[in-house]
Amino acid sequence: MSGPWATRLVLASASPRRLDLLARIGIAPDLVDPADIDETPARAEAPIAHARRLAAAKAAAAAARHPDAAVLAADTVVAAGTRILPKAEDEATARACLSLLSGRRHRVHTAVSLVVPGAAARHRLSTSIVAFKALTAREIDAYVAAGEWRGKAGGYAIQGSAEGWVRFLSGSHSGVVGLPLFETRALLASAGIALG
Repeated sequence: MSGPWATRLVLASASPRRLDLLARIGIAPDLVDPADIDETPARAEAPIAHARRLAAAKAAAAAARHPDAAVLAADTVVAAGTRILPKAEDEATARACLSLLSGRRHRVHTAVSLVVPGAAARHRLSTSIVAFKALTAREIDAYVAAGEWRGKAGGYAIQGSAEGWVRFLSGSHSGVVGLPLFETRALLASAGIALG
């Protein structure tokens, strides 16, 4: 870490994928401290607004615990039209998400927020378009049985076997995984955080 305002970088996320993605751009947070916030969408909340609100809230919550550190947070929302798909926590939800996404395009919005002591919070957004092939019942059954969907927005992980279903992607692959590296790098550089 470098910069006159902080000696530490805190990642407000429990996602090991986000930690791995940061390592790709030479960043190793000094601390991982996930923000435990209510992620329920507000009534009629649009997917982009939802992603932005949650990323900002996660960063603010962790920053309150670490006032002398820079805090980085992100939130990923998978959307089919204006519908926000949930994080799949059970097989029925995963199956419903995959059935909905089968053979169609959807959007993945990942918002990133950075809170730096003594400065206004910084925010960036990545939106990607992903299209799946038409999935067979057997493919969905096998994917659900493998359990790769657990805790994943939209019920899939593009960095896993579901990538074999992607017939089109426009945008940021790392953003679909959960942390858009171009936007994140820009945010960190704007705050004077040394990059690898």
